[in-house]
Amino acid sequence: MTEIREYKDSTDRMQIIELWRTVFGYETAHNEPTLTIAKKIANRDGLFFVATEGTGVIGTVMAGYDGHRGWLYAVAVHPERQRSGLGRRLVQTAEAALIAAGCMKVNLQLLASNEATAAFYKSLGYVIEPRVSMGRILHVNVPPTNLASQL
Repeated sequence: MTEIREYKDSTDRMQIIELWRTVFGYETAHNEPTLTIAKKIANRDGLFFVATEGTGVIGTVMAGYDGHRGWLYAVAVHPERQRSGLGRRLVQTAEAALIAAGCMKVNLQLLASNEATAAFYKSLGYVIEPRVSMGRILHVNVPPTNLASQL
């Protein structure tokens, strides 16, 4: 049976890193899974969830809330479990936590070329908004080496 629960560092970290590398690939230092997990758990906001079956991690969702907007990040489902409704359950779990925190609107970003993922979010009621998404990497907080070798 699939359970969705909060992240537990002692049992989840390595499985999540493997899952994210399988699902997302990652090619930039600021998306390095070990760095992302370390930064998220240091925040201690309770908005990092994993889906498990037995002792295996098969899905994740991270959310963020700054008092103004909520965000979804790292919604990942193992390829063998995609199209099973698990992604929907993960998003609903994160949304429920954001609602409980008082959040009024949730945003997310994805590559414009990722049509399948856009269709998934549209099926959940998300809409493409006429916005320009801009970003800047703060290199001072992105280590130049792979953190996995340091763990």
